[in-house]
Amino acid sequence: MSAMLLHAPAAEPLSVADAKAFLRVEHDDDDGVIAALISAARSHVEALTRLGLVTQTWRIVLDRWPEQGRIKPRLGPLQSVTAARVYDEANNSSAIDSARFVVDQAGGVIAAPAWSLPVPGRAVAGIELDVVIGFGTADDVPQQLLQAIRLLVTHWYENRGLVAIGQTVAMLPPSVNAMIASYRVMSL
Repeated sequence: MSAMLLHAPAAEPLSVADAKAFLRVEHDDDDGVIAALISAARSHVEALTRLGLVTQTWRIVLDRWPEQGRIKPRLGPLQSVTAARVYDEANNSSAIDSARFVVDQAGGVIAAPAWSLPVPGRAVAGIELDVVIGFGTADDVPQQLLQAIRLLVTHWYENRGLVAIGQTVAMLPPSVNAMIASYRVMSL
């Protein structure tokens, strides 16, 4: 199973003004840098937790339907399935009614009886599901994850361009790792 981002979040969970207040930056010279650091920190936290912080759309690609009829995309929190399609042996797609799928938001599972779904004609990447994930808006992001973003932005802002012989700077402060640990979605 693979996944690719279709629609990125419309906004970051932390504004430049909030980040500047946290950083105690009073000038506008570094607004572009701070905005880039916010985006990078959000992406970093999302990659480590496998959670979309703000609503976004992903495409999940499968070779075949799971026998038990339960798809666990290892992305979350799941909101909905917006589109589904299967491909035949000639690479033509056929839409599947997304209402056939039940999203178990608490369990992070998409369910549909495998026997009720059309079998893909191609052996590889024969199934595509478009899913919406995320906590919602920036206001819905858990404060612990928002604080992790603030700390990453601060760490990267204060250590940008730091290159010295024999000196190393941790990419991820231990406090950030501890903050996001309970939110991680594990996979095999």
